[in-house]
Parts: sequence; C-alpha cells; structure tokens
Amino acid sequence: MSVPATAPEAPPGQPKKAATAAWIGSALEYYDFFIYGSAAALIFPEVFFDESDPATATLLSLATFGVAYAARPVGAFFLGHVGDRLGRKKIMIFTLMLMGLSTFLIGCLPTRDQVGTLAPVLLVLCRVLQGISAAGEQASANSMTLEHAPGDRRGFFTSFTLSGTQGGQLLATLVFIPVAALPEEQLLSWGWRVPFWVSVAVAGVGYFIRRNLDETPAFEKQAAAAGVVRMPLVVLAREHWADVLRVVGGALIASVSTIFTVWALAYATSDSVGMSRTAMLWVGALANVVALAAIPLWATLSDRIGRRPVFLIGAAGSAVAMSGYLWAVSTGSYPLTFLLGILCFGVVYSAANGVWPAFYGEMFATRVRLSGVAIGTQIGFAVSGFAVTFAARIAGPDGDDWSAVALFTAALCVPPVIAALTARETHLVPTEQLGERPREEAARREKASA
Repeated sequence: MSVPATAPEAPPGQPKKAATAAWIGSALEYYDFFIYGSAAALIFPEVFFDESDPATATLLSLATFGVAYAARPVGAFFLGHVGDRLGRKKIMIFTLMLMGLSTFLIGCLPTRDQVGTLAPVLLVLCRVLQGISAAGEQASANSMTLEHAPGDRRGFFTSFTLSGTQGGQLLATLVFIPVAALPEEQLLSWGWRVPFWVSVAVAGVGYFIRRNLDETPAFEKQAAAAGVVRMPLVVLAREHWADVLRVVGGALIASVSTIFTVWALAYATSDSVGMSRTAMLWVGALANVVALAAIPLWATLSDRIGRRPVFLIGAAGSAVAMSGYLWAVSTGSYPLTFLLGILCFGVVYSAANGVWPAFYGEMFATRVRLSGVAIGTQIGFAVSGFAVTFAARIAGPDGDDWSAVALFTAALCVPPVIAALTARETHLVPTEQLGERPREEAARREKASA
C-alpha cells in the first residue's frame, strides 16, 4: 500500500447537504421498517398466519419483525467492511435502493389463503433484505454527517440521522392511519399493501439527493495520507473492541422504541384493553412530532455539555417513562396514554436517541468508524428487535401483564447506562483525533511539542 509524500488537501465539508441526505435516507429506511411493525401488530396475523389460533398468529407475526434485526449484524459486518474500504456514499446509495425494493415486494406478496405456508416464508425473506439494508444505512449516514460536520456541531448535524428516523416513523404512522380505518374486507385484501408500495416514491427522492453528495473530507484525507485499511474488521477487533462492546450495550436502548411501537400497540388494541387502532396510531404520530423537535435540541445540548450526560438522561429516564406509559395503556385512558406516550417517546427517549449518532461515531477513528458503528449498533439492535417477541411471552397467555414488560424494558436500559458511564467524553475532541489510542495520542502530543 503506497503512501504519497504529500497528501492533497481534503475537500471542504458539506454539513447541510450531508445532513439532508442522511435525513431523507433514514426517513425512507424507517418508514419502511415501521410500516412493517404496524402491519405485524395489526394486519399480518390474519393475512399470513393461521387465524384459528390468534395468540400464536400474533406471536409469529411479531417474531418476523425481529427477523430483520437478526439479519442486521450479518449486513453490518459486510457493509461496514465495504464502507470503510470504498467510502460512505456507495453504501448510502446501495442501502437506499435495497430497502425500497424489499419493501415494495412485501406489498406484492401473496397471502396465506393464496399460497399457504409459502406466504410467510416469502415475507421472512423480504424482511431479511430489509434488515441487511438497515444495517448499513444508519452507520453510513451517521459517518457521512459526522465527517462533514464542523467539530463543534457534530452532535447537532449527526442528529439529523435520527430525526430522519422519527420522520420516517411519523410518515409511516400517518400513512397507516387511513389504511387502518378501512372496512375489514378492504383492509385485509388490498388496503394494507398501499403503504408498502409508496416506498418506491420515497426511494426515488432519496436517490436524487444522495447521488450528488461528495465523499467525506475525513475519509478522503485518510485515504490520501495513509490509504484505506485493507482489513477494517481486524483493526477494529485489535484496537477498538472495548468501544464496540460499549456500542452494543448502548444500542439496547432501542428496545424502548420497539416495545413502544410494536408490543404496546398490539397490547392496547387487544381484547384485554380494547383501545382503537386509529387512536393508538395517533399516539405514535404525535410522539414523533415532538421527537422531531426534541432530538436536535438534545443534540445541541450535547455539543455544549457533552454526550455522556445527555445519553444518561435518555437511558435512565426511559426506564421510568416506559413503565408510566404502559400503566397508562393498561387503564384504557386516552388522555393519560397520549400524555405519557408523548413524554416517554417524544421527550425522554429522544435524549438518548438524538445523541447516540455522535456519541458512538466519536468512539472510532475514521478508518474503522463505519464498521465500528455498524457492527456495534446492529448487534444491540438485533437484541432490541426480538425484545418485542420476548415481551409477548413475558406478558403471559392473555398478553396483559404490562408490569412484567415494564420491568423487562427497564432491565434493558441498564446496559446503556453502564456503557455511557464507562465511555470517554468526546464532544471537545477534534474530528481528526477521534478514536486515537493512548499510544497514538502520546506520540501526537510529543510531536506537537517538539
């Protein structure tokens, strides 16, 4: 691997353009992802599984939601390696197209009544493709925005990756509200397919924006000065294994999101509570509207006081807030459910959700950043995805033991707290010095003082 004597200057950053590209792509990815979550809770038990046993059908449908999370670590190892070798932009375009295609295909699938057990098999295959796509999307978009951002505003600009996630979830909810209100016959025949078909239009917009985005200055400078790492995963395992473990633990905070958006929705609309589908979808919609405002505010605060304290507020606070929300759902009270749902998901959870793109990304050097964030988050997210299935089992045969699910969710918030407490504070570290090992840092300081 040759090293040029003098590396050319890296091109200037494009923070606003990178943030917009990250927002649009993340919105598509999570529009598609959460459309599936809503359908898995409300529609798929009747369309793809055996209606004669509703409880088992619901459990199997929620398990397919978790299948994509199981596929995500596999995609993370492959896409992380490619992204650190070939650049962030190529991965961002690939994941956008893959998610759009796989989601559109779900809307075209035959039902169980039409092809029998082949229907859920095809559903799982499409879900695996969604998971592989999502594995590279957030990590590549996160690396792209962090490396384009000014050093003192990395938290703010990287938060657009997650506000895009909330925007996609909001769009998914708004699209699903009129669909869920259709008469049962129309809903189960063709209505549920429409939200999946819409993803093609969103993918087209995302591609148009991303194709004109430059590669990041940090990646260009790294490639010019020292060349790309031949085996990023080897370097990651040798030099950053502790940070990968922290990211895995921190990523378990996503369990709050999956239980809020999937299990709580299924529980609230079950016979034991009896709340309406439309009302519960509006809870998610309004919570996401609030999150769109809260995420950049929390991220801006992290640029001033640090990543760790803001993340800790979100992680520890979510353990308490989710218990309050599930209790509100159990009462069947719409005012309480709306109030505590917005507080939990829109405000408290947004503290951790808004700051983790910068917090995790800043743990790694440019040469392995995409791999480190992708692998760490996707392993943690895989556990979070199946948290829905575990919650369904923990809730008992009637699916109404909300307190057990609340304790389970609180337990999953403990590893993120530990991860934050053991991590270094990085909000004041210059971008080019992020991820330095102690030996590298000492050598740089010695050189600077010489």
